[in-house]
Amino acid sequence: MRILMIEDDKDLCQNITLTLNQSGIQTECCHTGSDGLYLAKHHPYDAIILDRMLPEIDGLTVLETLRRQNITTPIILATALDRLHDRIDGLDAGADDYLVKPFAIEELMARLRAVTRRSGNLRLSKHLSLSGLTLDPEQHLLQYGAVSLTLSKREGALMEFFLRHPHQTLPRSQLLSYVWGCSEVEEGNLDNYIHFLRRRLKSLDAPVRLTTVHGIGYRLEATSDT
Repeated sequence: MRILMIEDDKDLCQNITLTLNQSGIQTECCHTGSDGLYLAKHHPYDAIILDRMLPEIDGLTVLETLRRQNITTPIILATALDRLHDRIDGLDAGADDYLVKPFAIEELMARLRAVTRRSGNLRLSKHLSLSGLTLDPEQHLLQYGAVSLTLSKREGALMEFFLRHPHQTLPRSQLLSYVWGCSEVEEGNLDNYIHFLRRRLKSLDAPVRLTTVHGIGYRLEATSDT
């Protein structure tokens, strides 16, 4: 399961992210409504944990904007606002669940399981493929023919994003955002992981390639002889 947590309390976000990651729930975190809106619109998640009181854009506006744009990712509003009309406003705006702070991490995990069950929105359980090359995003397992190998977490996330957008030129900023989230990272890290993936594809003898689009980013495409 891959989730996004939009929470301006960085300590809380870090603690929850660590616990969820240790439980096998891949978690990304950002701290403003504008960053959360961008990530939720451009990247696939199984669920979103959304704080209501956020800088730049408040959580309710983020929620309403996503629903107007037909983004159906399950969203749990997590907030200290616990009055009845607050809960009603959040649910009417399109939230799938409402969790009042402070909450136990076990309850959060149970609610995540519940909203993903109801939605059937387990996209990461589906294999992604291009020209016979397949990826199991949950296991980070990349396979071509009878040969398979296990990618690292970041290799897997990067390959997943390419396979979700085959033959599209993906800007460096989008790739960095998807793999590393909102954390600061040197751009050279992306080039290193592109190099790693190219070696992986070569070892599989897969009929796809990662093409550099100078000044923009990278593109995953089938080779011309397929």
